[in-house]
Amino acid sequence: MATKATPLIAFQATTVAPLSPTAVATDHSLLELDSELDALLDRIQDEIEELGEASAEAMERLQLFCGAMDVKIDRIGRFLRIMETRAEYCKRESARYAARARRAQNKIERTESMVLYYLASHDLKKIESHEFTLRRNKNSQDSVEITHPENIPDRLRRFEAKIDGPLWLDVIDALPETLAEPLAASVKSSEPSNSAIKQHLANGGVVAGASVKRGYHLRIE
Repeated sequence: MATKATPLIAFQATTVAPLSPTAVATDHSLLELDSELDALLDRIQDEIEELGEASAEAMERLQLFCGAMDVKIDRIGRFLRIMETRAEYCKRESARYAARARRAQNKIERTESMVLYYLASHDLKKIESHEFTLRRNKNSQDSVEITHPENIPDRLRRFEAKIDGPLWLDVIDALPETLAEPLAASVKSSEPSNSAIKQHLANGGVVAGASVKRGYHLRIE
């Protein structure tokens, strides 16, 4: 290992603390570290060609930034692991709280129905305690009560569907204008179909604004 070059000023080594890989990793991004390593390798190559060997300063700095790169990669890997775990936890918690909210809402509705039944069966408009008043008020408009959903005909249902582009175009073309226009107006959103785009391009077609290429994903080991 090359020895550290003697500083020009005698007290320089004691007044300026040497950098550590951890400190360098903290102060530089991954791209900055990579850029510095590229520059160092070019410098070392130039020194070897001109002087026959690389300077101790360049080699020390190379070792420093290589260590910093290791520290940075370790930090990124740990960060991604933590974020993946947190994301999965939040997804599970979201589903759990959604289920809990549905159960709570069901309990609210059952309790309200029980109180309304009690008031109606006793011909009361309200019951009171020291803190609350539970009052039976008539709604401002009629509401639908469905007891057997399976008996509701299709014409009295609302449908949400995802339809591939070719089928959608065939349906629109086959319908008279009086039906096609309101059907098209009922669409809330549409999104590109990756599978349809892939197939179209594989068959020699062209799609403006889309292309198919083999990408990469980041795997943490």
